[in-house]
Amino acid sequence: MNRRQFFQTSAALAAAASASWWGYRRLSRPPSLSLRKIGLPQGHLLRDGQFSEAPAREHDCAVLILGSGAAALSAAWYLARNGQRNFLIAEGFERNGNNAAYRYSDSLAAPSGAHYLAQPSAESTHVRQMLSDFGILQGYDADGKPVYRDTDLVNAPDERLLVNGAWHSGFVPTQDADTQRFFRRMADLLHARGTDGRKLFAIPIAESSRDAAWRHLDTQTFAQWLAGQGYRSPALLWYLDYCCRDDYGQGIAAVSAYAGLHYFAARGNGTHAPVLTWPDGLNHLSETIRRHAGIRPLFRLPETRELVFRQPAAYPAAAVRIAEHADYAAVTLRHTETGETSLIRAKQVVCAMPLMVARRILEHPARYGFAESFRLPQYAPWLVGNFVLHRFPPELPHSEPAWDNAVYGSRRLGYVVATHQQIRAAKPDQTIFTAYAALDDAPPAEMRRHLLAAEAHDLADTAAQDRLAVYGRRFWRHVSHLDITVRAHAMSVPQPGYLDSPLLSALRAHRSRIVFAHGDLSGYSVFEEAAYWGVQAARQILAQAA
Repeated sequence: MNRRQFFQTSAALAAAASASWWGYRRLSRPPSLSLRKIGLPQGHLLRDGQFSEAPAREHDCAVLILGSGAAALSAAWYLARNGQRNFLIAEGFERNGNNAAYRYSDSLAAPSGAHYLAQPSAESTHVRQMLSDFGILQGYDADGKPVYRDTDLVNAPDERLLVNGAWHSGFVPTQDADTQRFFRRMADLLHARGTDGRKLFAIPIAESSRDAAWRHLDTQTFAQWLAGQGYRSPALLWYLDYCCRDDYGQGIAAVSAYAGLHYFAARGNGTHAPVLTWPDGLNHLSETIRRHAGIRPLFRLPETRELVFRQPAAYPAAAVRIAEHADYAAVTLRHTETGETSLIRAKQVVCAMPLMVARRILEHPARYGFAESFRLPQYAPWLVGNFVLHRFPPELPHSEPAWDNAVYGSRRLGYVVATHQQIRAAKPDQTIFTAYAALDDAPPAEMRRHLLAAEAHDLADTAAQDRLAVYGRRFWRHVSHLDITVRAHAMSVPQPGYLDSPLLSALRAHRSRIVFAHGDLSGYSVFEEAAYWGVQAARQILAQAA
């Protein structure tokens, strides 16, 4: 496909989605719709300083974890694993954060956030240990390579791409000269090391080389680097843009060149190793952590002044204010359902929330590194659409759905099939297609304003775009319900300059009763990075308690 065909295809995809929802409504009974805007209205009330009521009760506790995403639960896993079970988790606005799931029925679930975990690199020792504890990583072969439980690895076929009306295996559109040259370069970088002897690109990123010649890549965008290296293939550039939007929320014109190369060169096992996945995505892993650590749900706090837990507890509340004192950190929690407020005096606090939220609720944020001159990360907005199907739509001849399905030329990220991991002879009667869209059609702030005002029917075509390109307007006839999840600040974008961000450097180095733990500290959002900072925070908590 040449450049002209590429743009023609992109325009055709947009036209196919345009007005399809309204057209279908005129032809037949439409599916039911639901829309969830994560963090609203509580997040905006918090931003605007509307939570000022005095706490109804006061308590003391040893350790308080703020948040329930990957960093928070990784901290909980490590604390419990090392004998510290006397802690309370304040869940935040959503249970499991970006690892949350959508449930349509007792037997049908799908991700409403992250949907897979790449096989962790050798440097991700914390994640490998976690997976070993859960029985997912079952050992190592004679060559020292990890062996994973078959049922946790993605079933075949795992990926397919629709190109010119036909399905192709994998997401690389073509193996033209530019594409071959790019992947030869990436193969050379997989195990390359800097002048300090460390891997040039590693996950977690804190383990990467400090070689200035390579970190200098962070001064330009990935698109600029590719152009400077002479890469011109529209197919290759679309694929690389797809990868960046998928992992970073923005395309090659926005993300750092260092981040673009890091995507392909950091894991050491290449980009084609089967991923770990489950019907409900990484919600499965979050819930496994909860069970393994013995975390019990707690709808109301005990009446006692001092909170002591034999087993860790999780409370559905969000922090609205944090004030650190000499002997404790005072945290005001607001129950996410009842609105009841409580003041918790904690000896130690793990602040496992996005930095944009932490800055709002910390008293004297400059003390921790939130100086006026330090730029916060830019956050990418996402849309996740879960299409509940009462039957599978018909496929092209000689093709079958893969786990992950994408459309060449699309600005969306395709869809995954929630029931793909089920081992059965025939397709189930019902399934869920989970559609992903990194909304980079306009600058993030502009997209957020659009999302704030949007209703479910306004977003239905965006969610359905790739499915309509594959199945046509008849796709709607197979849909019983469409649930749309909007994550307006889903993930931080590794823009040029993120590697040595003064804010991130200050927060990573901070030591007090408040310890920061979030994927934001790495400048981008993947499970391994968030888990790394959660484990680092837990280690600090354990060291201070020793």
